[in-house]
Amino acid sequence: MSYDLVLSGGHVIDPSQNLDQVADVAFSASKVARVGPGLAKDAKEVRDVSGHIVTPGLIDLHTHVYVHGTSLGIDADEFCRTSGVTTAVDTGSAGPGNFMGFRKHVIERSAVRILAYLHVSHAGIYGFSERVMVGESEEMRLMNPIEAVEVADANRDVIVGIKVRVGKHSSGTSGTAPLDIALQVAEEAGMPLMAHIDHPPPSYEEVVERLRPGDVLTHAFRPFPNAPVTPQGTVKQVVLAARDRGVYFDIGHGKGSFSFKTARAMLANGFMPDTISSDVHILCINGPAYDQVTTMSKFLCLGVDLKEVIAQSTVNAGKVLGRTELGSLRPGSPGDASILSIKEGRFDYVDVVGEHLEGDKRIVADGTVVAGKMFHAREGVRFAA
Repeated sequence: MSYDLVLSGGHVIDPSQNLDQVADVAFSASKVARVGPGLAKDAKEVRDVSGHIVTPGLIDLHTHVYVHGTSLGIDADEFCRTSGVTTAVDTGSAGPGNFMGFRKHVIERSAVRILAYLHVSHAGIYGFSERVMVGESEEMRLMNPIEAVEVADANRDVIVGIKVRVGKHSSGTSGTAPLDIALQVAEEAGMPLMAHIDHPPPSYEEVVERLRPGDVLTHAFRPFPNAPVTPQGTVKQVVLAARDRGVYFDIGHGKGSFSFKTARAMLANGFMPDTISSDVHILCINGPAYDQVTTMSKFLCLGVDLKEVIAQSTVNAGKVLGRTELGSLRPGSPGDASILSIKEGRFDYVDVVGEHLEGDKRIVADGTVVAGKMFHAREGVRFAA
Protein backbone atom coordinates (compact mmCIF):
# COMPACT_ATOMS: atom_id res chain seq x y z
CA MET A 1 0.00 0.00 0.00
CA SER A 2 1.26 3.48 -0.88
CA TYR A 3 0.73 6.30 1.59
CA ASP A 4 0.42 10.00 0.77
CA LEU A 5 2.37 11.12 3.84
CA VAL A 6 4.23 9.41 6.65
CA LEU A 7 5.44 11.04 9.84
CA SER A 8 8.44 8.87 10.61
CA GLY A 9 10.10 8.02 13.89
CA GLY A 10 8.11 10.20 16.27
CA HIS A 11 7.01 9.39 19.81
CA VAL A 12 3.31 8.71 19.26
CA ILE A 13 1.03 9.50 22.19
CA ASP A 14 -2.59 8.69 21.42
CA PRO A 15 -4.69 8.21 24.57
CA SER A 16 -7.66 7.01 22.49
CA GLN A 17 -5.69 3.85 21.68
CA ASN A 18 -3.42 3.85 24.74
CA LEU A 19 -0.45 4.35 22.44
CA ASP A 20 2.79 5.62 23.93
CA GLN A 21 5.61 4.46 21.68
CA VAL A 22 7.94 5.34 18.83
CA ALA A 23 6.11 4.63 15.56
CA ASP A 24 5.32 5.94 12.11
CA VAL A 25 1.97 7.56 11.32
CA ALA A 26 0.71 7.16 7.75
CA PHE A 27 -1.99 9.18 5.97
CA SER A 28 -3.90 8.45 2.78
CA ALA A 29 -6.89 10.12 1.15
CA SER A 30 -7.11 12.74 3.94
CA LYS A 31 -7.42 10.03 6.61
CA VAL A 32 -5.16 8.27 9.06
CA ALA A 33 -4.17 5.04 7.29
CA ARG A 34 -1.99 3.24 9.82
CA VAL A 35 0.20 3.63 12.88
CA GLY A 36 3.15 1.27 13.23
CA PRO A 37 6.79 0.61 12.36
CA GLY A 38 8.44 0.71 8.93
CA LEU A 39 5.78 2.66 7.02
CA ALA A 40 8.08 5.25 5.44
CA LYS A 41 9.27 2.93 2.66
CA ASP A 42 5.78 2.97 1.15
CA ALA A 43 5.20 6.74 1.24
CA LYS A 44 5.05 9.42 -1.43
CA GLU A 45 6.17 11.98 1.15
CA VAL A 46 8.10 11.36 4.35
CA ARG A 47 8.70 13.78 7.21
CA ASP A 48 11.27 12.75 9.81
CA VAL A 49 9.81 13.70 13.19
CA SER A 50 12.34 11.84 15.31
CA GLY A 51 12.74 13.54 18.66
CA HIS A 52 9.23 15.00 18.47
CA ILE A 53 5.92 13.92 19.95
CA VAL A 54 3.09 13.07 17.54
CA THR A 55 -0.46 13.29 18.88
CA PRO A 56 -3.93 13.31 17.36
CA GLY A 57 -4.77 16.79 16.13
CA LEU A 58 -5.30 19.00 19.15
CA ILE A 59 -8.84 20.21 19.77
CA ASP A 60 -9.30 23.59 21.43
CA LEU A 61 -12.82 23.31 22.82
CA HIS A 62 -13.18 27.03 23.55
CA THR A 63 -12.12 29.66 21.00
CA HIS A 64 -13.51 32.78 19.34
CA VAL A 65 -12.67 32.72 15.64
CA TYR A 66 -15.36 34.81 13.94
CA VAL A 67 -12.59 37.02 12.61
CA HIS A 68 -13.75 40.41 11.26
CA GLY A 69 -17.30 39.46 12.22
CA THR A 70 -16.96 40.15 15.93
CA SER A 71 -14.53 42.34 17.85
CA LEU A 72 -13.26 39.29 19.76
CA GLY A 73 -12.52 37.14 16.72
CA ILE A 74 -9.06 35.91 15.78
CA ASP A 75 -7.95 34.17 12.58
CA ALA A 76 -8.35 30.42 13.06
CA ASP A 77 -5.80 29.35 10.46
CA GLU A 78 -3.13 31.68 11.81
CA PHE A 79 -3.83 30.65 15.40
CA CYS A 80 -3.80 26.95 14.59
CA ARG A 81 -0.49 27.20 12.75
CA THR A 82 1.29 28.37 15.86
CA SER A 83 -0.60 26.44 18.55
CA GLY A 84 -0.79 22.92 17.11
CA VAL A 85 -4.58 23.01 16.97
CA THR A 86 -6.40 21.31 14.10
CA THR A 87 -9.97 21.74 15.36
CA ALA A 88 -11.06 25.11 16.77
CA VAL A 89 -14.43 25.11 18.48
CA ASP A 90 -16.01 28.54 18.46
CA THR A 91 -18.14 29.05 21.54
CA GLY A 92 -20.95 31.46 20.90
CA SER A 93 -19.32 34.19 18.83
CA ALA A 94 -22.34 34.02 16.55
CA GLY A 95 -26.04 33.66 17.29
CA PRO A 96 -28.97 32.82 15.04
CA GLY A 97 -28.98 36.34 13.57
CA ASN A 98 -25.46 36.18 12.14
CA PHE A 99 -24.42 32.53 12.11
CA MET A 100 -24.75 32.15 8.34
CA GLY A 101 -22.23 34.95 7.85
CA PHE A 102 -19.86 33.14 10.19
CA ARG A 103 -20.40 29.90 8.28
CA LYS A 104 -20.03 31.35 4.77
CA HIS A 105 -17.17 33.77 5.34
CA VAL A 106 -15.10 31.94 7.97
CA ILE A 107 -16.00 28.29 8.62
CA GLU A 108 -16.29 27.22 4.98
CA ARG A 109 -13.11 29.06 3.99
CA SER A 110 -10.94 27.78 6.79
CA ALA A 111 -8.17 25.27 6.16
CA VAL A 112 -8.59 23.91 9.67
CA ARG A 113 -11.79 22.48 11.06
CA ILE A 114 -14.10 24.92 12.83
CA LEU A 115 -17.07 23.67 14.83
CA ALA A 116 -19.38 25.91 16.80
CA TYR A 117 -21.66 26.29 19.77
CA LEU A 118 -24.49 28.58 18.67
CA HIS A 119 -25.29 31.44 21.04
CA VAL A 120 -28.91 31.74 22.17
CA SER A 121 -28.54 35.53 21.97
CA HIS A 122 -29.49 36.91 18.54
CA ALA A 123 -26.07 38.25 17.49
CA GLY A 124 -23.81 36.24 19.76
CA ILE A 125 -20.99 37.99 21.60
CA TYR A 126 -21.04 41.30 19.80
CA GLY A 127 -20.15 43.93 22.41
CA PHE A 128 -16.74 43.05 23.82
CA SER A 129 -13.58 45.01 22.98
CA GLU A 130 -10.94 47.07 24.79
CA ARG A 131 -13.40 49.97 25.03
CA VAL A 132 -16.89 48.45 24.92
CA MET A 133 -18.13 45.81 27.36
CA VAL A 134 -21.82 45.03 26.93
CA GLY A 135 -23.08 41.67 28.12
CA GLU A 136 -25.22 40.14 25.39
CA SER A 137 -27.23 38.10 27.91
CA GLU A 138 -28.10 41.22 29.92
CA GLU A 139 -30.67 42.31 27.36
CA MET A 140 -33.40 39.69 27.48
CA ARG A 141 -34.98 41.04 24.31
CA LEU A 142 -31.97 39.61 22.45
CA MET A 143 -32.74 36.04 23.53
CA ASN A 144 -33.86 34.28 20.34
CA PRO A 145 -34.84 30.73 21.24
CA ILE A 146 -37.10 29.96 18.26
CA GLU A 147 -34.57 30.91 15.59
CA ALA A 148 -31.74 29.38 17.61
CA VAL A 149 -33.44 25.99 17.35
CA GLU A 150 -34.04 26.49 13.63
CA VAL A 151 -30.44 27.51 12.87
CA ALA A 152 -28.97 24.76 15.03
CA ASP A 153 -31.13 22.14 13.34
CA ALA A 154 -30.20 23.37 9.85
CA ASN A 155 -26.45 23.35 10.54
CA ARG A 156 -25.87 20.16 12.48
CA ASP A 157 -22.77 19.40 10.43
CA VAL A 158 -20.88 22.24 12.15
CA ILE A 159 -23.01 23.26 15.16
CA VAL A 160 -22.27 20.97 18.10
CA GLY A 161 -24.34 22.64 20.82
CA ILE A 162 -25.90 25.76 22.30
CA LYS A 163 -23.95 28.45 24.19
CA VAL A 164 -25.05 30.88 26.85
CA ARG A 165 -23.11 33.30 29.05
CA VAL A 166 -24.32 34.19 32.52
CA GLY A 167 -22.68 36.26 35.23
CA LYS A 168 -22.30 39.88 36.24
CA HIS A 169 -20.25 40.79 33.15
CA SER A 170 -22.30 38.86 30.59
CA SER A 171 -25.87 38.89 31.94
CA GLY A 172 -25.93 41.70 34.51
CA THR A 173 -28.79 41.12 36.92
CA SER A 174 -30.64 38.64 34.70
CA GLY A 175 -29.49 35.79 36.92
CA THR A 176 -30.25 32.35 35.57
CA ALA A 177 -32.99 33.51 33.16
CA PRO A 178 -30.76 33.35 30.02
CA LEU A 179 -29.48 29.94 31.13
CA ASP A 180 -33.00 28.62 31.56
CA ILE A 181 -33.92 29.81 28.06
CA ALA A 182 -30.77 28.25 26.59
CA LEU A 183 -31.52 24.95 28.29
CA GLN A 184 -34.93 24.91 26.64
CA VAL A 185 -33.28 25.56 23.25
CA ALA A 186 -30.75 22.77 23.82
CA GLU A 187 -33.51 20.38 24.86
CA GLU A 188 -35.65 21.25 21.84
CA ALA A 189 -32.70 20.91 19.44
CA GLY A 190 -31.47 17.71 21.07
CA MET A 191 -28.03 19.21 21.66
CA PRO A 192 -25.74 19.76 24.65
CA LEU A 193 -25.30 23.17 26.24
CA MET A 194 -22.11 25.01 27.11
CA ALA A 195 -22.51 27.51 29.93
CA HIS A 196 -20.13 30.38 30.66
CA ILE A 197 -19.89 31.65 34.22
CA ASP A 198 -18.20 34.75 35.58
CA HIS A 199 -18.81 36.89 38.68
CA PRO A 200 -22.10 36.40 40.53
CA PRO A 201 -24.99 36.65 40.05
CA PRO A 202 -25.78 33.83 39.43
CA SER A 203 -23.67 31.67 41.72
CA TYR A 204 -21.52 28.77 40.58
CA GLU A 205 -23.96 26.48 42.42
CA GLU A 206 -27.05 27.89 40.67
CA VAL A 207 -25.47 27.32 37.26
CA VAL A 208 -23.96 23.89 37.69
CA GLU A 209 -27.00 22.38 39.42
CA ARG A 210 -29.08 23.12 36.30
CA LEU A 211 -26.75 21.39 33.84
CA ARG A 212 -27.68 18.05 32.35
CA PRO A 213 -25.56 15.01 31.46
CA GLY A 214 -23.43 15.94 28.45
CA ASP A 215 -23.60 19.69 29.12
CA VAL A 216 -20.38 21.64 29.61
CA LEU A 217 -19.45 24.16 32.26
CA THR A 218 -16.61 26.25 30.87
CA HIS A 219 -14.36 28.46 33.00
CA ALA A 220 -14.62 25.62 35.51
CA PHE A 221 -11.38 26.49 37.37
CA ARG A 222 -12.10 30.20 37.66
CA PRO A 223 -10.93 32.31 40.63
CA PHE A 224 -12.95 33.69 43.54
CA PRO A 225 -15.72 34.81 43.44
CA ASN A 226 -17.65 31.94 41.91
CA ALA A 227 -14.88 29.39 42.29
CA PRO A 228 -15.67 25.66 42.45
CA VAL A 229 -13.87 25.20 45.77
CA THR A 230 -14.81 26.11 49.32
CA PRO A 231 -12.72 28.48 51.49
CA GLN A 232 -11.36 25.31 53.13
CA GLY A 233 -10.01 24.07 49.79
CA THR A 234 -12.48 21.27 49.16
CA VAL A 235 -14.53 20.80 46.01
CA LYS A 236 -18.09 22.03 46.39
CA GLN A 237 -20.60 19.20 46.70
CA VAL A 238 -22.71 20.56 43.84
CA VAL A 239 -19.67 20.23 41.57
CA LEU A 240 -19.08 16.62 42.59
CA ALA A 241 -22.76 15.83 42.07
CA ALA A 242 -22.67 17.39 38.59
CA ARG A 243 -19.69 15.29 37.57
CA ASP A 244 -21.41 12.17 38.88
CA ARG A 245 -24.40 12.81 36.63
CA GLY A 246 -22.24 13.44 33.54
CA VAL A 247 -21.62 17.19 33.35
CA TYR A 248 -18.28 18.06 31.71
CA PHE A 249 -15.86 20.60 33.18
CA ASP A 250 -13.82 22.65 30.70
CA ILE A 251 -10.99 25.09 31.50
CA GLY A 252 -11.69 27.99 29.07
CA HIS A 253 -8.70 30.02 30.33
CA GLY A 254 -9.37 33.34 28.58
CA LYS A 255 -8.76 36.75 30.07
CA GLY A 256 -10.47 36.21 33.42
CA SER A 257 -11.31 32.57 33.99
CA PHE A 258 -8.35 30.51 35.24
CA SER A 259 -6.37 30.75 38.45
CA PHE A 260 -3.48 28.66 39.73
CA LYS A 261 -4.95 28.76 43.25
CA THR A 262 -8.19 27.15 42.11
CA ALA A 263 -6.36 24.67 39.90
CA ARG A 264 -4.06 23.56 42.71
CA ALA A 265 -7.03 23.02 45.01
CA MET A 266 -9.02 21.07 42.43
CA LEU A 267 -6.05 18.89 41.47
CA ALA A 268 -5.19 18.28 45.14
CA ASN A 269 -8.71 16.90 45.53
CA GLY A 270 -8.22 14.63 42.52
CA PHE A 271 -10.62 16.65 40.37
CA MET A 272 -9.18 16.79 36.85
CA PRO A 273 -10.76 18.93 34.16
CA ASP A 274 -12.41 16.94 31.41
CA THR A 275 -10.98 19.25 28.77
CA ILE A 276 -8.26 21.88 28.56
CA SER A 277 -9.09 24.86 26.34
CA SER A 278 -7.65 28.32 25.83
CA ASP A 279 -10.71 30.55 25.28
CA VAL A 280 -8.42 32.44 22.95
CA HIS A 281 -9.72 35.75 21.63
CA ILE A 282 -8.35 39.16 20.74
CA LEU A 283 -8.22 40.30 24.38
CA CYS A 284 -6.12 37.36 25.66
CA ILE A 285 -4.11 36.05 22.71
CA ASN A 286 -1.19 38.21 23.85
CA GLY A 287 -1.66 37.05 27.45
CA PRO A 288 -2.55 35.65 29.83
CA ALA A 289 -3.99 32.72 27.83
CA TYR A 290 -1.89 32.99 24.63
CA ASP A 291 -2.89 29.65 23.07
CA GLN A 292 -3.74 26.01 23.60
CA VAL A 293 -0.22 24.67 24.13
CA THR A 294 0.51 27.37 26.73
CA THR A 295 -2.64 26.41 28.62
CA MET A 296 -1.63 22.75 28.40
CA SER A 297 1.86 23.67 29.64
CA LYS A 298 0.41 25.24 32.77
CA PHE A 299 -1.22 21.95 33.71
CA LEU A 300 1.97 20.04 32.92
CA CYS A 301 3.83 22.34 35.31
CA LEU A 302 1.11 21.88 37.94
CA GLY A 303 1.99 18.20 37.96
CA VAL A 304 -0.54 16.68 35.56
CA ASP A 305 0.92 13.79 33.56
CA LEU A 306 1.69 14.57 29.91
CA LYS A 307 -0.55 11.77 28.62
CA GLU A 308 -3.44 13.13 30.68
CA VAL A 309 -2.83 16.66 29.38
CA ILE A 310 -2.90 15.32 25.82
CA ALA A 311 -6.05 13.29 26.52
CA GLN A 312 -7.78 16.42 27.81
CA SER A 313 -6.96 18.13 24.50
CA THR A 314 -7.77 15.24 22.14
CA VAL A 315 -9.90 12.19 22.93
CA ASN A 316 -11.77 13.84 25.81
CA ALA A 317 -12.68 16.84 23.69
CA GLY A 318 -13.88 14.56 20.89
CA LYS A 319 -16.13 12.79 23.38
CA VAL A 320 -17.55 16.08 24.67
CA LEU A 321 -18.30 17.15 21.10
CA GLY A 322 -19.94 13.86 20.24
CA ARG A 323 -17.35 13.54 17.47
CA THR A 324 -15.32 10.57 18.64
CA GLU A 325 -13.64 10.31 15.25
CA LEU A 326 -11.73 13.45 16.28
CA GLY A 327 -8.89 13.39 18.77
CA SER A 328 -7.66 9.98 17.63
CA LEU A 329 -5.12 8.43 15.27
CA ARG A 330 -7.20 5.32 14.69
CA PRO A 331 -7.13 4.20 11.04
CA GLY A 332 -9.97 5.90 9.20
CA SER A 333 -9.98 8.93 11.48
CA PRO A 334 -9.64 12.40 9.94
CA GLY A 335 -6.02 12.88 8.92
CA ASP A 336 -5.08 15.43 11.55
CA ALA A 337 -2.02 15.30 13.79
CA SER A 338 -0.03 17.65 15.98
CA ILE A 339 3.75 17.54 16.21
CA LEU A 340 4.97 18.74 19.60
CA SER A 341 8.08 18.90 21.72
CA ILE A 342 8.75 19.48 25.41
CA LYS A 343 11.31 22.16 26.14
CA GLU A 344 13.02 22.18 29.52
CA GLY A 345 14.23 25.30 31.28
CA ARG A 346 12.71 28.11 33.32
CA PHE A 347 9.42 29.45 31.99
CA ASP A 348 7.19 32.13 33.45
CA TYR A 349 3.46 31.45 33.40
CA VAL A 350 0.77 33.84 34.63
CA ASP A 351 -2.89 33.33 35.46
CA VAL A 352 -5.79 35.78 35.18
CA VAL A 353 -5.30 37.32 38.64
CA GLY A 354 -1.62 38.01 38.08
CA GLU A 355 -0.08 35.09 39.98
CA HIS A 356 3.13 33.86 38.35
CA LEU A 357 4.27 30.27 38.23
CA GLU A 358 7.83 29.36 37.29
CA GLY A 359 7.65 26.10 35.39
CA ASP A 360 10.43 23.85 34.18
CA LYS A 361 8.66 22.65 31.02
CA ARG A 362 6.90 24.12 28.02
CA ILE A 363 4.93 22.31 25.34
CA VAL A 364 5.87 23.71 21.93
CA ALA A 365 3.88 23.23 18.72
CA ASP A 366 6.37 22.22 16.03
CA GLY A 367 3.95 21.38 13.24
CA THR A 368 0.50 20.24 12.19
CA VAL A 369 -0.99 17.86 9.67
CA VAL A 370 -4.47 18.74 8.43
CA ALA A 371 -6.51 16.39 6.24
CA GLY A 372 -3.46 14.22 5.59
CA LYS A 373 -1.19 17.02 4.40
CA MET A 374 1.58 18.92 6.13
CA PHE A 375 -0.12 22.17 7.07
CA HIS A 376 2.56 24.00 9.01
CA ALA A 377 6.04 23.58 10.41
CA ARG A 378 7.42 25.98 12.99
CA GLU A 379 10.11 28.30 11.71
CA GLY A 380 13.46 26.58 12.03
CA VAL A 381 11.95 23.07 12.09
CA ARG A 382 12.39 21.24 8.76
CA PHE A 383 11.31 17.63 9.35
CA ALA A 384 13.61 16.65 6.51
CA ALA A 385 12.99 13.27 4.88
